[in-house]
Amino acid sequence: MIKRKQDKSKIPAVTINRLSIYFRCLNRLLETSEGRNLKTISSHKISQLTAINSTQVRKDLAYFGEFGKRGIGYPVNHLNEAIRKILGLDKKWNIIIAGAGNLGKALADYKGFKKKGFLIKGIFDNEPEKIGKNIGHILVYNIEDMQELIIKWNIQIGVIAVPADAAQNIANKMVAGGVQSILNFAPVSLVTFPGIRIKNVDLSIELEGLTYYLNT
Repeated sequence: MIKRKQDKSKIPAVTINRLSIYFRCLNRLLETSEGRNLKTISSHKISQLTAINSTQVRKDLAYFGEFGKRGIGYPVNHLNEAIRKILGLDKKWNIIIAGAGNLGKALADYKGFKKKGFLIKGIFDNEPEKIGKNIGHILVYNIEDMQELIIKWNIQIGVIAVPADAAQNIANKMVAGGVQSILNFAPVSLVTFPGIRIKNVDLSIELEGLTYYLNT
């Protein structure tokens, strides 16, 4: 495998999203008897597993180096491990969640985060009846203590699951504490910060994208 140093800013975000899909599908394949016996995998096979065009598969992987040989395919275990490292999943990432409502609880209860190396260190809220209680094994802290605990726990990623009118203030506190990336579920676009990566996930917009195709 030939590695290539790349400018991350020049790689399309959709390519990174597809890498996650490739990684998930390769993991599932390697858990099967068929996958355990595989030495190499072709872009055509990856296409079958992911429903992503094989030409697109090759183009996406080519951003990061030459992982295989034409006509032979990709060494499946090496490719899986390479994508893991590209996505940073060979490391542990400390996370906090702001908002102990229904969405915050659902995120805290999701077991898949820990398996991928995302460690939820705490949940923060401003409602007295929630503070000091546990959601699963995760304690709910006072939102006023969030900035201090971000520093103490070396938090790299913050998740915002609060109402829209509180989201910007929460983002400001997270960035002030040293958070470098924010996943925002609040239905509002946040003011951006230099050097801080923000990803907005608006569930209403995602659903509207589906109803557009259903509407006749």
